[in-house]
Amino acid sequence: MRSLITRIDSVLIPWLRRWSLPVLRVSLGVVFVWFGALKVFGVTPVFDLVASTVYWVDPGWFVPALGVAEIAIGIGLMGGWLLRWVLLAFVLQMAGTALVFVTLPEVAFQDGNPLRLTVEGEFVVKNLVLLGAGLVVGATIEPKGPEAATGKRQAPVM
Repeated sequence: MRSLITRIDSVLIPWLRRWSLPVLRVSLGVVFVWFGALKVFGVTPVFDLVASTVYWVDPGWFVPALGVAEIAIGIGLMGGWLLRWVLLAFVLQMAGTALVFVTLPEVAFQDGNPLRLTVEGEFVVKNLVLLGAGLVVGATIEPKGPEAATGKRQAPVM
């Protein structure tokens, strides 16, 4: 049994190391293109939520513009192009979704209890997974500057 596991590991683990990060990056891109397209074509189920969250902006132009930005983020992720800029826009978009908790807590939480999320609250909290995936993608970017010249990466501080 042990040798079977070892043989499976010898095939599976290199395959996972080769393909898991590209699949993660592309799947994030697909999500962003899909959600963005829904906004651009005016069929997103979150139109009212976005409009209420950023109530100081006209949703007639803002929601489609947000969709265009999401499509651009998605295309950048899928292609792996300009990842520093794409991930900056990604983080800003993720932060924007968290505005629901600030501007509409009554929509995000049941009876004002932050432990009792509504459907909208769950929709926003699941973005933590997307944010984590974005961080993993960001960790694949090769550093520029002195680190790049020496080829040495600094160990993360924990």
